[in-house]
Amino acid sequence: MKTIPILYENDEIFIINKPSGIPVQGGVGITHSLDRELPEQTGSSIYLVHRLDQDTAGLMVVAKNPAAAARWTKLIAGHDVRKEYDAVCIGKFTQKAGKITETIEQHGEKRDAVTLFQVKREAFVPCDGSLMLPVSLVRLTLETGRMHQIRIHLAKQGCPVAGDDQHGNFKQNKLLRKAAGVKRLMLAAVTLTIPLNGGLEIFSVPLPEHMQSFYDLYFMSAC
Repeated sequence: MKTIPILYENDEIFIINKPSGIPVQGGVGITHSLDRELPEQTGSSIYLVHRLDQDTAGLMVVAKNPAAAARWTKLIAGHDVRKEYDAVCIGKFTQKAGKITETIEQHGEKRDAVTLFQVKREAFVPCDGSLMLPVSLVRLTLETGRMHQIRIHLAKQGCPVAGDDQHGNFKQNKLLRKAAGVKRLMLAAVTLTIPLNGGLEIFSVPLPEHMQSFYDLYFMSAC
């Protein structure tokens, strides 16, 4: 497996750029996972303080000891940490910016969830025949951290994340796979603002390769 990029390290944490396709936590049938590979790479124990879906790429904070894990779990869940994502969605939004406040059901209980969105680019992907599939590049900021929150919220807006067969549109994903080679979830955690060294520090990463190539081919030409 490829080396996991480390952007920052101190006595408490690593800040990493998790590649798409790597599960955060191991389990039955999982050979390579973040909680197994990162300790082997760094020689340090790690403790998870938040998660990204297996197919979501991008920035994560990982603690080095139990005390740091407890502190950073509280920080991540609070308002001092800002997590921003980019997503390629299928469809066009009726508004260019706004707030999604749909509740999300977890373990049989409905929970409040808030996602801010801003449309950055719009384009069309030529598919079979004369069909032009609309796509949007969207910046998303989480105000809550429910499981699959972004994917569920965008699907409820009628603009699901491209490549999301669980919450999105399987037929449209199949069209995009054939027309544009989209085989992975088009979602990445690209910016993380956290309290460090007495202030707030911002970490940013570029789009993962599979999203950047799509951006260059479709959104750049639409500018």
